[in-house]
Amino acid sequence: MSSTVPTDRGGSTGRAATEAFLAHRNLLFTVAYEMLGSAADAEDVLQETWLRWADVDLDTVRDRRAYLVRITTRQALTRLRTLGRRKESYVGPWLPEPLLTTPDVAEDVELADSVSMAMLLVLETLAPTERAVFVLRDVFDVGYDEIAEAVDRSPATVRQIAHRARAHVAARRPREVVSPAETRGALDAFRRAVETGDLQGLLDVLAPDVVLVGDGGGVKQAVLRPVVGADKVARLLSAGTGRVDGAVSLHPVQVNGHPALVLRLDGELDSVVAVRIDDGLVTGLYAVRNPAKLSHMERETALRR
Repeated sequence: MSSTVPTDRGGSTGRAATEAFLAHRNLLFTVAYEMLGSAADAEDVLQETWLRWADVDLDTVRDRRAYLVRITTRQALTRLRTLGRRKESYVGPWLPEPLLTTPDVAEDVELADSVSMAMLLVLETLAPTERAVFVLRDVFDVGYDEIAEAVDRSPATVRQIAHRARAHVAARRPREVVSPAETRGALDAFRRAVETGDLQGLLDVLAPDVVLVGDGGGVKQAVLRPVVGADKVARLLSAGTGRVDGAVSLHPVQVNGHPALVLRLDGELDSVVAVRIDDGLVTGLYAVRNPAKLSHMERETALRR
């Protein structure tokens, strides 16, 4: 996978292009990731963005940030349509690729909300252009005229798309989360119950309508359809700890700006479980086991708005 760090092409123009790209790289990655839900594909989009940006005459560019966002959006839209076809043949549920995020992501509440696993799954229900418009307008506050250029629509049409997408997301978006202290308390209780196979402990911390989604990608064993309900999820988790060979450890981490757990078997990364908590109870569990989606859990990823 490319690091998408451009090579300086030399000369003042080449250096200016490189500096502009690097200055906005984390923003561009965040735009691509929110549109795609895949860090690997977002990195590829950034590589394609750099190749196009390096050929641009900078003297004709009034706003370099806006121009880079426009290139990234167009490349991400092309990739999003390809990704949609890949998902059709994906084995089991598809979950976004988890990111081990820097502490400042959690501090930016709006950014953390926009990249949460729950929100990214809501964005999956939008059409590609709707997703691009929503992300650019509601997350990054890009102007309608700029969005129109990025998605090849008129500003009036973009406003209509934004209104429709906003209503769609509002009807499905996660509820407001509890305070950080309550979140940590619920996560700690959940972790202890899983580690000890404590069925009652799990029932105490799981919401009645909790949903567990697993993504093994056909490579690792995972539930092939969502498991709904505290009793079913608790029994599955408490029984699972007794069926694993080897030493199991669970460690709290920040994934996509929210509390999560990393599960290791004999010290090796096995799964990432993103946890959604509402009103002090666990309402969503998103377990990613597909090894191809765990490469961004070995180092922190910086996201920017």
